[in-house]
Amino acid sequence: MWNYSEKMMDHFRNPRNVGTIDKPDGTATVGSLACGDALTFQFKLGPDGRIADAKFQTFGCASAIASSSALTEMVIGKTLEEASKITNKEIADYLGGLPPQKMHCSVMGREALEAAIKNFKTGENSDRNLEDTMLNMCAQFRWEMCRRIQGVRYADVSEPSLTSEYTNYLQFYRKNGYLSADIKERIKMSLQKARNDYKVIFMNDYEKYIQNEAFGMPR
Repeated sequence: MWNYSEKMMDHFRNPRNVGTIDKPDGTATVGSLACGDALTFQFKLGPDGRIADAKFQTFGCASAIASSSALTEMVIGKTLEEASKITNKEIADYLGGLPPQKMHCSVMGREALEAAIKNFKTGENSDRNLEDTMLNMCAQFRWEMCRRIQGVRYADVSEPSLTSEYTNYLQFYRKNGYLSADIKERIKMSLQKARNDYKVIFMNDYEKYIQNEAFGMPR
């Protein structure tokens, strides 16, 4: 059982600033493959250039929820320069400390803040909704799990696995008589876009597959 402070438990049971902001100035969604948590963080600037509002949505454990809640309280009223200096240790300290095994939750908050500020400054859209982020992490987990189990033979088709069969499918798609010319062209373009990174292509296909299944669409 983790040893949590009263303040941390209060932020978990009564999280502050949960939700989304209409037309936020900065927004970002980040996830941690190590623990399966995901966080969407948004902020809105006031006329004085300071953060007037901050909201979050989290899929994760008690520490992830509390860290996200604490982060929103910490940034409101600050300039972007001041907010950018907040460290994950300060987030943990604000909660009265976190167990060493849970410090990654405060790191995720720090990463979300950094990405949201970058989104505001550059216009670069690093935002993904929570569902897509969770699907992405599930895809990563499935691929890496096979790699860990199969070891150096993860791509050896003589030992059937998700990774070996998918690798074989991509390596020899040109010779696959069951694929249409259109599908082969799409695979070719996907390989070029992903720079022949089979894991990236698998993750994209996995997300589309699950989304299609959820809406009862053809595979």
